[in-house]
Amino acid sequence: MPPDARRRQLLDAALNIIARDGYAGVSIDAIAREADVTRPVVYGVFDDLQSLLYALLDRTERRALRQLVEAMPTGPGSDDPDAFIAGVVRRLAETVAGDPLTWRPILLAPEGTPDPVRKRIARDREMVRTRLQSLLDSGIALRGGPSIDTMIASHALIGIGEHFGRIIVDESQPFDIDRLVLAVESLLAALRRSP
Repeated sequence: MPPDARRRQLLDAALNIIARDGYAGVSIDAIAREADVTRPVVYGVFDDLQSLLYALLDRTERRALRQLVEAMPTGPGSDDPDAFIAGVVRRLAETVAGDPLTWRPILLAPEGTPDPVRKRIARDREMVRTRLQSLLDSGIALRGGPSIDTMIASHALIGIGEHFGRIIVDESQPFDIDRLVLAVESLLAALRRSP
């Protein structure tokens, strides 16, 4: 197997284990079994478990951030800001539903998640929150109100988004994205009517 393909195979195996068993289930032996290779094959690509996990963290972070950037453009432009926000909510929910293997370890962050992973998740969450606050500022300016604290609102929206993201990746119950978008549209309509 070419080195790049082997690297992907081993990282995918580690991600499958984390998504299924948490970080406590990850070891060189477990990764070798998951990938159906021997331990020397794993050590032929990665020096140790820590270097494999950091490579996985880098790859997962790049993938997740790319997906978020694609789902959350920089601003509503001249479009209807409410339709823009509802569209962002739909794209984010569909992004998570479409790639649960990437999002499950991020949103569920199981017990035993290493501190460097938690720190990266917190750093990336803040970057997304800042972008969301900017979108809220633009949308409120475009629609002429209401007057809200967009910093607080962006924190609340991140919390709500992560809650529904966890439900989506949990897969133990079906989740209706259309219902979520309809609720967002109803909330925005109520804000439009507020004094």
